[in-house]
Amino acid sequence: MFTPLELTLLLLGSAVLGVVAFRMMHLPPMLGYLAVGILLGPHAMGLAEQSHATELLGEFGVVFLMFSIGLEFSLPKLKAMRSVVFGLGMAQVVLTIAATMVFGWIIHFMLPASIHLGWQASFALGGALSMSSTAIVVKLLTERLELESEHGRKIIGILLFQDLAVVPLLILIPALAQNPADLPKTLGLAALKAAVVLILLLFLGQKVMRKWFTIVVLRRSQELFMLNLLLVTLGAAWITEQAGLSMALGAFVAGMLISETEYKHQVEEDIKPFRDVLLGLFFITVGMLLNARVVLENWWLVLVLLTGPVLLKFALIAGLARLFGASTSTSMRTGLALAQAGEFGFVLLNVVGGMQLVDPFVVQVVLASMVLSMLLAPFLIEHSDKIVLKFSANEWMMQSLNLTNIAARTMSAQKHVIVAGFGRSGQSLATLLTEEKIPYQALDLDPMRVQEAQNAGANVSYGDAARRESLVAAGIKRASAVVITYASTPSALKVLHLVHELAPELPVIVRSHDDSDLDRLKEAGAAEVVPELMEGSLMLASHALVMLGVPLRRVVHRVQRAREERYASLRGYFHGASDSGEEAEMVRLHSVPLGEQASCIGKCVRDLRLDENGAEISAIRRGKTRLEAEPGMTLEAGDVVVLRGTAEEVARTESDLLA
Repeated sequence: MFTPLELTLLLLGSAVLGVVAFRMMHLPPMLGYLAVGILLGPHAMGLAEQSHATELLGEFGVVFLMFSIGLEFSLPKLKAMRSVVFGLGMAQVVLTIAATMVFGWIIHFMLPASIHLGWQASFALGGALSMSSTAIVVKLLTERLELESEHGRKIIGILLFQDLAVVPLLILIPALAQNPADLPKTLGLAALKAAVVLILLLFLGQKVMRKWFTIVVLRRSQELFMLNLLLVTLGAAWITEQAGLSMALGAFVAGMLISETEYKHQVEEDIKPFRDVLLGLFFITVGMLLNARVVLENWWLVLVLLTGPVLLKFALIAGLARLFGASTSTSMRTGLALAQAGEFGFVLLNVVGGMQLVDPFVVQVVLASMVLSMLLAPFLIEHSDKIVLKFSANEWMMQSLNLTNIAARTMSAQKHVIVAGFGRSGQSLATLLTEEKIPYQALDLDPMRVQEAQNAGANVSYGDAARRESLVAAGIKRASAVVITYASTPSALKVLHLVHELAPELPVIVRSHDDSDLDRLKEAGAAEVVPELMEGSLMLASHALVMLGVPLRRVVHRVQRAREERYASLRGYFHGASDSGEEAEMVRLHSVPLGEQASCIGKCVRDLRLDENGAEISAIRRGKTRLEAEPGMTLEAGDVVVLRGTAEEVARTESDLLA
């Protein structure tokens, strides 16, 4: 039907369109890949079919995913979170599998005789359903600034155990597909093989890995480093496959070994392109498995398998969290965040289908319910506060108590500063304010940090500055300023909106990572925006100028002028090959040499109407002289025009100058 090249182009083009569409809807790219697979697959449009090559590439995607999980594996981290990971996390996975097996035993008598659902199949399905989506949950918690909250830590701990549980499940599920009479022997042999391979890889690999990577790094070749990384990952996967185990197990161990070296972060960045592209292909192949006709004909069963596992996981996780000492509101938030299916669930379901442990019809409806649950996840997390407030009476009391504590601390304060965020920047600001005898009230969402700081006498309370009630309790009507000390533009925009409503004349100072959102924050009402990168550059330059003999007064004047101009002279820089894709979207500088044939020769700068394209002329180099771009300046052949703007704006302007 299609040649390999045509099929590759079809999958790549469809994947790009699918991911763009889901990104525009603020949904995870993973769902875009699944949608592409469903549409192009043999059960829908029939343009692409599963082949050995696509399945192999998809399996490589799982290999690199497990390698990345291994990189995150840290014994100190596990030790610090052991009660959550091996207590709450293990209980969640084990009890989800047990509940699925009980449910499977019950419905076994209701299914047609042609559909067999033994305990092995129920166990395998339970393993798949026990997983939650790390990618979706972590992304949403990060956006909501809840990673360090009490429920955020419990969620991360459970997700960590789920990731670890995939390793033994990838060994157990294939063993369950063997002859039931030989099951003890098969499991024992698999456990023995796993133990031998792990001992060899961990003990011998631990000694060899650091030395070998050091040898490779000393060659100072990025190409060699990448080749070595692929060799180590795929080599470890091959070793475990030859031992009759999963390739993913070897990749996981390889990631664990590298995580103990100083090259962990470099490896993590280099492996991302391979992992993301191949994992995307894996999700496309998963989508190809879904038969939309079967799902539509049995929509009621899909709905049951959607609501049943979601409600079960929510109730189970919330109940376990409550049993482990969490408050009702924290337990409910934890359950809501983890009620959906996860990417490793698809990995395990793919193994289940490949081993023919479960009837293809059951795989179809379970797969459909898992996809729908992941679509539901962002909405559950987004509205978790409203859900918790509606069903938890304690939440009203806890929030009232928090607001009362904030109000009690600021009741007598006048002209104080509200500090949003009490991390390192917030604490440094608080120290300077205290030394100047200026009162402040800080709000932070990390309960441990708040408790530690309160014990030391700091004026900090547990609260979210992006909530109206918290700002009112902090005395925003009596405050002299608000300072947002964390670099999160979405949250800062929420705070600015609330301050504009509650106290329109109150100045707000905002911290940002760079100058990419400077104009947006200023338009939203920020009195001052402090970009870390720009201020760091200014401080570095000022120290250098002073050491080179430039008078201190002149240096201070230059720094002050740069700030008054909103860093206009510093915004944008010449990009190079080493800049990341994220930086490539920022304002850049670009040099355009003007030849004799350029259409702009002999024209004034004002007549070019460059503002229509968005970019502006930052400077003009004529010979060895660098000139400021005045509106009346005429461009000449041989000039080099320096443009400032985004990549798209610069490209359009360059085209107009040279056309």
